[in-house]
Amino acid sequence: MTYASGGCPSCVPYPLRWVKMSITSDEVNFLVYRYLQESGFSHSAFTFGIESHISQSNINGTLVPPAALISILQKGLQYVEAEISINEDGTVFDGRPIESLSLIDAVMPDVVQTRQQAFRDKLAQQQLAGDCSGGGAGAASQSGVPKNGEATVNGQENGTHASVKQSNHVETMEVDGEVEIPASKATVLRGHESEVFICAWNPVSDLLASGSGDSTARIWNLSENSGGGSTQLVLRHCIREGGQDVPSNKDVTSLDWNSDGTLLATGSYDGFARIWTKDGNLASTLGQHKGPIFALKWNKKGNSILSAGVDKTTIIWDAHTGEAKQQFLFHSAPALDVDWQSNTTFASCSTDMCIHVCRLGTDRPLKTFQGHTNEVNAIKWDPSGTLLASCSDDMTLKIWSMKQDSCVHDLQAHSKEIYTIKWSPTGAGSNNPSANLLLASASFDSTVRLWDVDRGVCLHTLTRHQEPVYSVAFSPDGRFLASGSFDKCVHIWSTASGALVNSYRGTGGIFEVCWNGSGDKVGASASDGSVCVLDLRK
Repeated sequence: MTYASGGCPSCVPYPLRWVKMSITSDEVNFLVYRYLQESGFSHSAFTFGIESHISQSNINGTLVPPAALISILQKGLQYVEAEISINEDGTVFDGRPIESLSLIDAVMPDVVQTRQQAFRDKLAQQQLAGDCSGGGAGAASQSGVPKNGEATVNGQENGTHASVKQSNHVETMEVDGEVEIPASKATVLRGHESEVFICAWNPVSDLLASGSGDSTARIWNLSENSGGGSTQLVLRHCIREGGQDVPSNKDVTSLDWNSDGTLLATGSYDGFARIWTKDGNLASTLGQHKGPIFALKWNKKGNSILSAGVDKTTIIWDAHTGEAKQQFLFHSAPALDVDWQSNTTFASCSTDMCIHVCRLGTDRPLKTFQGHTNEVNAIKWDPSGTLLASCSDDMTLKIWSMKQDSCVHDLQAHSKEIYTIKWSPTGAGSNNPSANLLLASASFDSTVRLWDVDRGVCLHTLTRHQEPVYSVAFSPDGRFLASGSFDKCVHIWSTASGALVNSYRGTGGIFEVCWNGSGDKVGASASDGSVCVLDLRK
C-alpha cells in the first residue's frame, strides 16, 4: 500500500481527503497468500503463491502484521458504514441509521445506495414529523408505515420499510397494518452456524429442508404434532480423510426432494452430491464432479438425479445405485442451472451464455439456444415442458421453444441482473386452468415482475423491496407469489392484482422462499443463519 508519509498506517496524517491511497494486485495477492498461510491452508497457499509469483514481488513480508487482510477488510467496512451515515451537508446523522454491514453488502453498490436513500428518507420524515408535531413522536405515522401489528423476533422490532421506491410502471401501494404478519404467526428456526442459502418443503409432509454454509443440511419438522419447530435433523456433509469422516467445511449449494418425499438430494461445494432419507440418514454419495456443484434436480419418476458443476459438466445419476449414467461435456464454462423437461431430457445453462437441451443416451445436444450476451443464471421449463424460460446477467428474460432457434420472446424491462425465474403452476389459479400462464422474475434492481408469456407483456411490477431480490415462489394454486430479498423482507403478493397481501421482516437477508404442499406455510432461509416459517392461515 502507498501511504502519505511513506511509512506505517499510524503515521498517515488526518484528514485523508487529499491523500491518494492505492493497492496493487501484487499486494492483494500477498495478503491473500498470507491469509491462507495463517488459516492453515498450506497447500492452497503454496499453489496460490506459485501461480501469483509471490516470490518475485518486492514486498517485505516481515513488515506485514498478522491478520492484515482481515484488518484491511474491517477498516473498509467501517469506512463504507461511515460513508452511508453522512448527510448531504456533511454532518453525521444523530443515531446510527444502519446496522453493521456485511462484507457482501459493502461491495454491492446498489445495497449502499438504497441504504443511503432510505436513511435520507428517514431523516426527511423525522424532520417533517418534528415540523408537524413539535417533536419526533409522529415520525412513524408520517412515513405511512404503521407501528401497530409490527412483528417482533427475539425482542427486536421488525416493521416494513421506512421508504418505498417509486416506479414508473406501478403506483406505490399504501401498506396497512393488516398485511404485517404478526410474530405469533412466524416461527424462527435456529441451529445453522452460517448463511442458509436454500430451503425446500417435502412435497407430502411439513418437513422443511435447509442447506447452509456450515456444511450441513437440516430437516425441520413443522407438522402440528411435532411440537412446533423444536425438532431438527442435522445432515452433516463429511469427506473421507485418513480413513475417517471429517466435515467438508464447504457450503451446501442445492437441495431437492424426490416427488414422493422419501429422499432428499443435496449438492455441495465439496464436489459431491448426496442422497439422504427423510429420517436424515445418508443413503449414497455421488462423486464424479471435479469441483463445486451449483444445482441438482430429481426427475419426476424419481429414478434419476441431474447435477451441474463448476467443472463445466452436467451429470445424470442413477438414484438407486449412485452411479453416473452419463456426463455431458458441452459447456465451455461453469454450468449454473439445470431443469428436466421429461424423465430423460433436460436443459442446462452456463456462464458461457449458452443453453443446451440434452437427452440421456444421446451424444450431442438436441438443441442449443444462443442469444444471451452475459452468463445465464437460471432456466425453467413451463409445467407442460413446451416453453423454456431463461434469465441472465444481461438483464433480459428469454422464452425458447424447441420448434425454433431464436427466442419466442425477448423480455427487456429489468434494469439490473435477473437472478431467478419461476413459472406459475397451472396458470393464474387452479380454479381457472385456462388462464394465461404466468412467469415471475426476480432481479438485483430490487423488483419482481409478473409476465403474461402468451402475449409477452409485463402484467405487474412489484416494487416493495429495497435491495436485490434473490427468490420468488408461486403458491401451489398460483394465486399468490412469495418474494425474498436481501432487505430481510418476505412479501406475499396477489398474482391477479399485484397487490401486497402479507409482509414479514426477518433478521437476515433472504436467500430463498418456498411454499409447502398445502399452500398455507412459506419457508424462508436467511444470511444470518436463521430459517423462518410463516403460517398464512387466517
